[in-house]
Amino acid sequence: MNLASAIDHTYLKPEASKSDIERLCREAMEYQFKSVCVNGVWVRECAQLLSGTSVGISAVCGFPLGAAADAAKAYEAELAADDGATEIDMVMQIGLFLDGQYAAVEKDIRSVVNAVQGAAAVKVILETGYLTDEQIVEACKIAEQAGAHFVKTSTGFGPGGATVHHVRLMRSSVSDNMQVKASGGIRDYQTAVAMIEAGASRLGTSSGAAIMQGLTGSKSY
Repeated sequence: MNLASAIDHTYLKPEASKSDIERLCREAMEYQFKSVCVNGVWVRECAQLLSGTSVGISAVCGFPLGAAADAAKAYEAELAADDGATEIDMVMQIGLFLDGQYAAVEKDIRSVVNAVQGAAAVKVILETGYLTDEQIVEACKIAEQAGAHFVKTSTGFGPGGATVHHVRLMRSSVSDNMQVKASGGIRDYQTAVAMIEAGASRLGTSSGAAIMQGLTGSKSY
């Protein structure tokens, strides 16, 4: 696999400025990353900057807590898709999941899938640092039943990040129709390759440029 084509080049800091987003898009075009991953307020700007290129736009939804109402998440996703997002990275309703309210969690995910009506792929962030192995398997099944296209490890803001063990577990818990995105703590080439070898087809990292240069990136989102 071409590593660059698996990277969602990410910048999700609350203090992100226009110049930060412009740099993110320049780097994404230079290295031909799969997408940039940004907060919704920047989607339209990215769409203008990346117009005519092969770089997509991933917009986060219900980020980083996952605790918004499902109707709010659906509307956020719809707006992002209308502004040019090609993928939606939504955070699962973690608290409801831990309470065992699986039907409500599935409804939340399905509301986002239905809101974008096929205009964008939906990635479900499980925030695996909060979950046991058994819960990760269950969350993967719920995401697939709800019509999502990816399961994703982490926001990068919660406890822990992507691990090889969790990526392998997630890959084995979904069908071949689903993909796995590893995100959180991927800051060097060796870690990136390990996640791909474990079964991830997509990587979320703010250190994409450093990884492609064989360097170690800093901890930033």
